[in-house]
Amino acid sequence: MDLQSVLEKCGNFGPYQILLLGLYGYTNIVSSFHYFSQTLISFTPPHRCSVPLKDLPENVTLLEVDSCSVRQFDSDLVFYESKCQSWEFARESNYESITTELEWVCDDAYKLAVGQSFFFIGSALGSIFFGYLADRIGRLPACVLTTLTGAFGDFFTSFVSSLPWFSFTRFISGLSMDTQYVLMYILVFEYLSPQHRTFGLNIILGVFYCIGLVISPWMAIWLGNWRSYLWAASLPALGMLIYPLCLHESVEWLLTKGKFDKAVSSLRSIAKFNGRHVEDSVFDEFIKHYREKLNTAQKTSSDTFMGMLRTPRLRKFTIILLIKSMIITIAFDILSRNVEGVGISPFKLFSYSGFCYLPAGLTIILFQNKIGRKGMACASLFMGAIITATTGYLVAILDPADYSILLGFMVSLGRFGATVAYDAEAQYAAEIIPTSVRGRGVANIHVVGNAFAFFSSYIIFLGTFFKPLPSLLISFLLLIGAGLCLTLPETLNKELPQTLEEGEVFGKGEKWYFFPCFSRRQQTNKAASQLESANETTK
Repeated sequence: MDLQSVLEKCGNFGPYQILLLGLYGYTNIVSSFHYFSQTLISFTPPHRCSVPLKDLPENVTLLEVDSCSVRQFDSDLVFYESKCQSWEFARESNYESITTELEWVCDDAYKLAVGQSFFFIGSALGSIFFGYLADRIGRLPACVLTTLTGAFGDFFTSFVSSLPWFSFTRFISGLSMDTQYVLMYILVFEYLSPQHRTFGLNIILGVFYCIGLVISPWMAIWLGNWRSYLWAASLPALGMLIYPLCLHESVEWLLTKGKFDKAVSSLRSIAKFNGRHVEDSVFDEFIKHYREKLNTAQKTSSDTFMGMLRTPRLRKFTIILLIKSMIITIAFDILSRNVEGVGISPFKLFSYSGFCYLPAGLTIILFQNKIGRKGMACASLFMGAIITATTGYLVAILDPADYSILLGFMVSLGRFGATVAYDAEAQYAAEIIPTSVRGRGVANIHVVGNAFAFFSSYIIFLGTFFKPLPSLLISFLLLIGAGLCLTLPETLNKELPQTLEEGEVFGKGEKWYFFPCFSRRQQTNKAASQLESANETTK
């Protein structure tokens, strides 16, 4: 009598699961506010030097002003150039961003990139710390604590006016970037029936994350100031305080800690909430099963994440998954944030392109089980590379004022591809990594990916030298990621590896060009040919 069997009796898609999905949706809204706050507070509108007339020399006959310098010619046509001391900004709806308020442009533009990069340093360390905390005190309290930590980081960021303090508060904010979503995902995943997981999780993610993205730019414009926006964006995190009153701790975590009475108490409460009656004998069998399982758990305790690096094939898989995580995380962040300079208000483009999250989730639901995990991952990365490179090329040759709709559409399409690739990668990696080290393996891969997202702010900064450069660099990285996918085994409709030993031989002998959709077609054609031959022989 394992957990899934008991959950089926207690109700694995009843009123409790509906409540859980609703709160998971709320978590996605909070998460989207938190993650993309760094984008909305740092928009840089068009600007030019502000030169007071009283500061001009009397003998100036010609003056040229651009975004970062002033060129002066005197009556003898002698040329002088000086750097800007102040700027005039073409603010969008009079919105005051941190860039316009602190004038972090031109020679000071690096400050924004440096400060934002500390967000990703925090995310890497936060994944380690809150992951450890989740194993010590439970998934639910760790989820609440990590969300509140990120909200406090956003709130305190609103009071800073210097680079050191900005970097520190962004670091605090980044501590919760990954864990606030992942821990809630685990709770939902565990209590949902297997047949409802893929659909339920992706639909909730697509709808509610999309809602958060679509409304947040308008909220920023309505409030008019980056400091006020951070206050408003951090406030919804307080709603997480009610979660311990409504939800139950992870039963699997309770079982691994030997807390069988609490696990049974949670399941009884869920059964009551779902209107189910479960016999005591069911729970007795359940406890007996997991007591025996806990006693025999020592058999796979010798498997470690580092053990994946000791054998040739697993070492190759692990290194590839780490590199892909770096590429996809950087690409996802940059393509989600790089919405300036295409002739459309960045607020409007950010909001409208947020709608791509819903079709991205539906794309995974519709195609992942048909073309396979490898096919989905490879295709999304390859198409993302083509779209991103095309966008960079168009930005270089087209005038944004005349082709704003086309460029905005291409940016949204690139964001769609990055979202599909990001979500597809998460499931693919979890299936390749053996069960005995899956939790640690997935966590470590996330940590490495988040750590390398540190460079995304600097890649975006390259656009100040050559506008298409970030797009071209990202498209090159995505092509590398697509190629790496071909070296991984397919996991669709296969018995997944449980131990490192099974992981080493998993998919052995499989060709790099193997895709389930083509394989099924070949098998169908072969069967049809055999049937036709048999009919001719009979005749």
